[in-house]
Amino acid sequence: MNDAPLLKAIRDKAMIYCSRKEYCTSEIRKKILSWGCPPEEAVSVIDYLVENQYLDNRRYTEAYVNDKLRFAKWGRIKINYMLQMQGVEKDIIKETLADIDEHQYQQRLQDELTKKRKSIKAAQPAEVYAKLYRFAAGRGFEPNIIHSIIQHAVESKK
Repeated sequence: MNDAPLLKAIRDKAMIYCSRKEYCTSEIRKKILSWGCPPEEAVSVIDYLVENQYLDNRRYTEAYVNDKLRFAKWGRIKINYMLQMQGVEKDIIKETLADIDEHQYQQRLQDELTKKRKSIKAAQPAEVYAKLYRFAAGRGFEPNIIHSIIQHAVESKK
Protein backbone atom coordinates (compact mmCIF):
# COMPACT_ATOMS: atom_id res chain seq x y z
CA MET A 1 0.00 0.00 0.00
CA ASN A 2 1.36 3.43 -0.92
CA ASP A 3 0.86 5.97 1.89
CA ALA A 4 2.57 8.83 0.02
CA PRO A 5 -0.67 10.63 -0.99
CA LEU A 6 -2.00 10.33 2.58
CA LEU A 7 1.25 11.66 4.07
CA LYS A 8 1.37 14.54 1.61
CA ALA A 9 -2.24 15.43 2.44
CA ILE A 10 -1.50 15.29 6.18
CA ARG A 11 1.68 17.33 5.74
CA ASP A 12 -0.19 19.95 3.69
CA LYS A 13 -3.01 20.10 6.23
CA ALA A 14 -0.47 20.46 9.05
CA MET A 15 1.28 23.31 7.21
CA ILE A 16 -2.02 25.19 6.92
CA TYR A 17 -2.82 24.42 10.55
CA CYS A 18 0.57 25.68 11.74
CA SER A 19 0.43 28.82 9.63
CA ARG A 20 -2.61 30.06 11.55
CA LYS A 21 -1.24 29.88 15.09
CA GLU A 22 1.86 28.83 17.01
CA TYR A 23 1.83 25.22 18.23
CA CYS A 24 4.34 23.09 20.08
CA THR A 25 5.58 19.80 18.72
CA SER A 26 3.47 17.66 21.04
CA GLU A 27 0.25 19.44 20.04
CA ILE A 28 0.97 18.89 16.35
CA ARG A 29 1.93 15.26 16.95
CA LYS A 30 -1.44 14.62 18.61
CA LYS A 31 -3.28 16.46 15.86
CA ILE A 32 -1.65 14.64 12.94
CA LEU A 33 -2.14 11.30 14.65
CA SER A 34 -5.84 12.13 15.01
CA TRP A 35 -5.91 12.76 11.25
CA GLY A 36 -4.82 9.18 10.62
CA CYS A 37 -1.09 9.60 10.21
CA PRO A 38 0.80 6.41 11.08
CA PRO A 39 2.87 6.97 14.25
CA GLU A 40 6.11 5.99 12.52
CA GLU A 41 5.48 8.61 9.83
CA ALA A 42 4.51 11.39 12.23
CA VAL A 43 8.19 12.04 12.92
CA SER A 44 8.92 12.77 9.27
CA VAL A 45 5.93 15.13 9.03
CA ILE A 46 7.06 16.99 12.15
CA ASP A 47 10.65 17.14 10.88
CA TYR A 48 9.39 18.65 7.64
CA LEU A 49 7.38 21.27 9.55
CA VAL A 50 10.39 22.18 11.68
CA GLU A 51 12.78 22.35 8.71
CA ASN A 52 10.40 24.67 6.85
CA GLN A 53 9.79 26.82 9.95
CA TYR A 54 6.10 26.03 10.31
CA LEU A 55 6.84 24.62 13.75
CA ASP A 56 9.29 26.02 16.28
CA ASN A 57 9.12 25.25 20.00
CA ARG A 58 11.15 28.34 20.89
CA ARG A 59 8.83 30.63 18.95
CA TYR A 60 5.82 28.87 20.48
CA THR A 61 7.24 29.26 23.99
CA GLU A 62 7.91 32.97 23.50
CA ALA A 63 4.36 33.55 22.27
CA TYR A 64 2.88 31.42 25.09
CA VAL A 65 4.85 33.25 27.79
CA ASN A 66 3.89 36.63 26.35
CA ASP A 67 0.19 35.72 26.21
CA LYS A 68 0.05 34.24 29.70
CA LEU A 69 1.88 37.18 31.24
CA ARG A 70 -0.19 39.84 29.51
CA PHE A 71 -3.66 38.33 29.37
CA ALA A 72 -3.93 35.57 31.99
CA LYS A 73 -1.64 37.43 34.44
CA TRP A 74 0.23 34.24 35.34
CA GLY A 75 3.59 34.03 37.07
CA ARG A 76 6.73 32.13 36.07
CA ILE A 77 5.95 29.04 38.14
CA LYS A 78 2.57 28.38 36.52
CA ILE A 79 3.84 29.16 33.02
CA ASN A 80 6.82 26.85 33.53
CA TYR A 81 4.57 24.05 34.76
CA MET A 82 2.11 24.37 31.88
CA LEU A 83 4.86 24.41 29.26
CA GLN A 84 6.44 21.31 30.79
CA MET A 85 3.06 19.58 30.67
CA GLN A 86 2.96 20.34 26.94
CA GLY A 87 6.34 18.68 26.45
CA VAL A 88 8.38 21.79 25.67
CA GLU A 89 12.10 21.33 26.34
CA LYS A 90 13.21 22.60 29.75
CA ASP A 91 16.15 24.59 28.40
CA ILE A 92 13.87 26.54 26.04
CA ILE A 93 11.46 27.26 28.90
CA LYS A 94 14.28 28.37 31.19
CA GLU A 95 15.78 30.72 28.59
CA THR A 96 12.42 32.26 27.70
CA LEU A 97 11.41 32.81 31.32
CA ALA A 98 14.81 34.40 32.02
CA ASP A 99 14.08 36.98 29.31
CA ILE A 100 11.08 38.38 31.19
CA ASP A 101 11.59 42.01 32.20
CA GLU A 102 11.73 41.86 36.01
CA HIS A 103 10.37 45.36 36.59
CA GLN A 104 7.31 44.78 34.39
CA TYR A 105 6.78 41.35 35.94
CA GLN A 106 6.71 42.73 39.47
CA GLN A 107 4.60 45.70 38.40
CA ARG A 108 2.03 43.30 36.92
CA LEU A 109 1.84 41.40 40.19
CA GLN A 110 1.55 44.63 42.18
CA ASP A 111 -1.30 45.82 39.94
CA GLU A 112 -3.14 42.50 40.34
CA LEU A 113 -2.69 42.53 44.12
CA THR A 114 -3.96 46.12 44.28
CA LYS A 115 -7.12 45.12 42.38
CA LYS A 116 -7.57 42.03 44.53
CA ARG A 117 -7.10 43.99 47.76
CA LYS A 118 -10.20 46.06 46.95
CA SER A 119 -12.38 42.94 46.98
CA ILE A 120 -11.04 41.42 50.22
CA LYS A 121 -13.34 41.77 53.21
CA ALA A 122 -11.01 41.17 56.13
CA ALA A 123 -10.33 43.18 59.25
CA GLN A 124 -7.02 41.69 60.34
CA PRO A 125 -3.83 42.56 58.41
CA ALA A 126 -2.65 38.95 58.73
CA GLU A 127 -5.83 37.72 57.07
CA VAL A 128 -5.45 40.23 54.22
CA TYR A 129 -1.83 39.17 53.78
CA ALA A 130 -2.79 35.48 53.67
CA LYS A 131 -5.53 36.04 51.11
CA LEU A 132 -3.32 38.15 48.86
CA TYR A 133 -0.50 35.63 49.19
CA ARG A 134 -2.73 32.69 48.24
CA PHE A 135 -4.13 34.64 45.30
CA ALA A 136 -0.65 35.43 43.93
CA ALA A 137 0.66 31.92 44.59
CA GLY A 138 -2.34 30.48 42.74
CA ARG A 139 -1.39 32.62 39.76
CA GLY A 140 2.09 31.10 39.84
CA PHE A 141 4.23 33.91 41.20
CA GLU A 142 7.35 33.19 43.22
CA PRO A 143 7.03 33.30 47.04
CA ASN A 144 9.87 35.78 47.59
CA ILE A 145 8.41 38.26 45.08
CA ILE A 146 4.91 37.90 46.53
CA HIS A 147 6.20 38.52 50.04
CA SER A 148 8.26 41.57 49.10
CA ILE A 149 5.42 43.21 47.15
CA ILE A 150 2.84 42.60 49.88
CA GLN A 151 5.26 43.81 52.57
CA HIS A 152 6.06 46.94 50.57
CA ALA A 153 2.35 47.67 50.14
CA VAL A 154 1.68 47.20 53.87
CA GLU A 155 4.64 49.39 54.88
CA SER A 156 3.63 52.17 52.50
CA LYS A 157 0.14 52.32 54.10
CA LYS A 158 1.56 52.85 57.58
